[in-house]
Amino acid sequence: MRVDLITLFPEYFHAPLRIGPLRKAQEAGSLQVFLHDPAHYADHPKAVDDVPYGGGAGMVMRPEPVVRILRKLPPGGTVIYLSPQGIPLCQKRVEALARKEHLVILSGRYLGLDARVVEAFVDLEVSIGDYILSGGEPAALVLLDAVARLLPGAVGDEASRERDSFTATVGGILAGPVYTRPPVFEGMAVPEVLRGGNHAAIRRFLRKEALRKTLHRRLDLLRKIPLSEADRALIREIAEEEGWSF
Repeated sequence: MRVDLITLFPEYFHAPLRIGPLRKAQEAGSLQVFLHDPAHYADHPKAVDDVPYGGGAGMVMRPEPVVRILRKLPPGGTVIYLSPQGIPLCQKRVEALARKEHLVILSGRYLGLDARVVEAFVDLEVSIGDYILSGGEPAALVLLDAVARLLPGAVGDEASRERDSFTATVGGILAGPVYTRPPVFEGMAVPEVLRGGNHAAIRRFLRKEALRKTLHRRLDLLRKIPLSEADRALIREIAEEEGWSF
């Protein structure tokens, strides 16, 4: 996958690109990242922003430098703009983007990017949450990391991704708790079932605790998926254990 990342602060990405799955994906040859600074394409270095039409405080990124970059890139890339007005980023969308061969990520600053660029060039406007950042760089890095870790060679054991929250293998819900050594830490023991070697019991326990966590924290996820009869039985057990009434 080729990723062209347009940002006024390319140095923001220098360290992350040398760490973890982003580094491994590049070393494996499944990811290439190219950073582009609009300041290098402006009529002069400070001509990257201007006051907004209609008045008011703040500045807006000018269209010319960004469009000059877009027009010099290889054709066919999916152009993504990170903004609070975008559609919410979710794991299914990340998985779809990971199947693309070429992504172009636009990272805005100030009040954002001139809307004419968004209308004419952007294929997908994405938000990572209902809050405001100082710029699009953190959001762009979130998107890049989420996509890159799905590429070949990005993680040491690719099967480990099957236990991630929101994935199809966990049924689109939250993943359950995980434990490691020591078996007892500060008086808290690892659940006995996880140490017993009964794989069917372990699978049942993990599914039950995943459902429990999702019930407590993200009930909206359970409303989106078809629950099996086994899941419904586990939810009834949880309700009895916690004294819920339906």
